[in-house]
Amino acid sequence: MPATMKKTVIIFFAALLLCSCESEYTPNYSANIEPSPKVTTTEQQPESSSARPVDVNNAAEGPLTIGIHEAILLAMENNQSLIVERMNPEIQQTFEQEELAIFDPIISPEVSSRRTIGDRLSRAGFSTESQIVDTITGSISLDKLFPSGTALNLEGSTSYTDSSLYSDTFTANRIGFSVTQALLRGMDVRANMARVNQARLDTLISEYELRGFTETVLEQVESRFWDYALAQRQIDIYTDSLNLAEKQMTEAEERIKIGDLAETELAAAQAEVALGRENLINARSTLAKERLDLLRLLNPSGNIDWDREVILQYDTSPPDVRLDDVEQHVQLALRIRPDLNQARLEIKRGDLEVVRTKNGMLPRLDTFISLGKSGYADTFNRALSNMDEGSYDVTWGLVFEDAPINRSARAGYTRAIAGKKQLHMALENMTQLVQVDVRSAYIEVSRTQEQISATTATRKFQEEKLRAETEKFRVGKSTSLLVGQAQRDFVASQIAEIQAVANYLKSLVALYRLEGSLLQRRGLAAPGAEPVTLNNSH
Repeated sequence: MPATMKKTVIIFFAALLLCSCESEYTPNYSANIEPSPKVTTTEQQPESSSARPVDVNNAAEGPLTIGIHEAILLAMENNQSLIVERMNPEIQQTFEQEELAIFDPIISPEVSSRRTIGDRLSRAGFSTESQIVDTITGSISLDKLFPSGTALNLEGSTSYTDSSLYSDTFTANRIGFSVTQALLRGMDVRANMARVNQARLDTLISEYELRGFTETVLEQVESRFWDYALAQRQIDIYTDSLNLAEKQMTEAEERIKIGDLAETELAAAQAEVALGRENLINARSTLAKERLDLLRLLNPSGNIDWDREVILQYDTSPPDVRLDDVEQHVQLALRIRPDLNQARLEIKRGDLEVVRTKNGMLPRLDTFISLGKSGYADTFNRALSNMDEGSYDVTWGLVFEDAPINRSARAGYTRAIAGKKQLHMALENMTQLVQVDVRSAYIEVSRTQEQISATTATRKFQEEKLRAETEKFRVGKSTSLLVGQAQRDFVASQIAEIQAVANYLKSLVALYRLEGSLLQRRGLAAPGAEPVTLNNSH
């Protein structure tokens, strides 16, 4: 083989080895990623002072004793909906490999054998003669496409012919190298890599979707935790209220017997007892439903025991939380909220679609060159040796192709432009909605925080009112009806007080989710934590 041909083959294989890796043109999305924002709001998570770390995974039987932190960790590990959602980025990543496969080298070996039996014109030219021709052909080629629109091909072939008309066989060997380069359509690296990079963006989008879903599950866990705690406390309140009503009814019956109280007063006392029992039945039903929802979210074991008792550990005092100015919460949400970052990635994806479809409107103009070296002899080995002789071939040319109307490509480009504009408008609309969400949640936190002190004061006044009305009843200056009314007001104030604390805790969690900082505030890591920024140009 000539030295120039050997050198060409070596250069080709070196280029193929370097470019077969996943080093194709890839936009540096990390350059548009900002550092993870700092959360300045201070919060002390409610926790029982007597609570000890509980290994909730080890206790598959018996009551599930759990605090808010253990509930969060248990749900993050075992929640079935979250487990299903975590699979999406991994599945989406497989599409990247599919798109990259177009740039993988392809090896194509081929072997064929043929026998021909027939007549041909004799060498003298006056008659025909029979012949049997056996032909064996073999070839192997290596093809590689590059993001620059360059297609390389290396091919080696050999053919062996044995004819009954000749005493010698004939063997031809050839090794060839060809390069095809796109000059118009298919030349833009960004256009050629658009689908690959869109698949990568789709993987990132699925990670931000996962983060948003994780925050939603986390909010549900904390909300259900406090709803269950509220339901338990309501049972205690209704139980105490029923005991008090029964005690008052017994006292009324005794006073009626001794003639100290009219019989008409007994009906009001009995009504309070019946009402207390009704409230207790409803509270127990609510607790049972809340327990089922909490068990489903936590999924403490492979097969959930739906009858399992749940014992919560928590501090009844509200947390000491100092919120920043509302504008800081809004700005934080505009930077790190998962759905906003997902929308920004969709815009980046739309930009790539515009590049790809615009390139598709260009006509095809390719140039190619092919170099080959051949050797001929009666045997394979001699044909290889004869390749050093002067037999070679060179081919150069151009290929042009165009569709004058090109409706499909033009429609795709028009759609991509309109879609890009729509994505920008959707982002602007979503930005407004996010601001409304965060500002409304901020107002709700302030309202529920103020409600705690207001309901506490109301409860104290209603308690004093009940005490006074009870004393007046005992000295004959009040009625069972008024005592019952005071008792109902007192129970309602107790429920309102604990409801205010639960609402405040839930409103905090809602605010943190709506601003996108809930996972960070709880010390949990998940994909999609980095803010995404867009270029100024549309």
